[in-house]
Amino acid sequence: MANLSFLMSLLALSLSLVFAVDPSNLQDFCVANSIDQGSSTCKDPKLVEANDFYYSGLHISGNTSNSVGSKVTPVFASQLPGLNTLGISVARVDIAAWGINPPHTHPRATEIFTVLEGTVEVGFISSNPENRHFRKVLQKGDVFVFPIGLIHYQRNVGYGKVVAIAAHNSQNPGVITIGNAIFGSTHQIANEVLARAFQLDRNTINYLQSKF
Repeated sequence: MANLSFLMSLLALSLSLVFAVDPSNLQDFCVANSIDQGSSTCKDPKLVEANDFYYSGLHISGNTSNSVGSKVTPVFASQLPGLNTLGISVARVDIAAWGINPPHTHPRATEIFTVLEGTVEVGFISSNPENRHFRKVLQKGDVFVFPIGLIHYQRNVGYGKVVAIAAHNSQNPGVITIGNAIFGSTHQIANEVLARAFQLDRNTINYLQSKF
């Protein structure tokens, strides 16, 4: 019985180690036929071609003539089918002078942010109850990491444009922009809820909702 108990404990430990790491791909690649809610079917390998692993466009500046003064150009699996199942993606971030990439989260990915041009303030907030604000001003060539799921932002604090590359450890990191989600959701959150949550009167909440 002692030996059986030992063997069962060893088996449980082995299984926990197996499930603690990502599974290996069972094939060289799975080029996506289409991306639907994060899943897809694989293109017939015999029909796969080099263009399935290719994207052109990150040399083009994003249009920052909007209310926040920024533009993110994603290269996720939906733009580059060859990324499917590989667990990586990238995006170009353009921020006009004194523009922002508003506070947002990536629910499925950590982000590594590399500055190619300009001066940019970056920051993220740790989870409750500390809610610590980690902030840094970056220059060309600097790199900063935003841990998975945490609210973060970028702000151009220079007089020229900011260009950066954001890499993610997910083919589809997702993005939740905080202001849009809270005040501009489809089927609005009741203003009574938001008024109590933000300690504001309902007229202010109605005004904020009208902005989104």
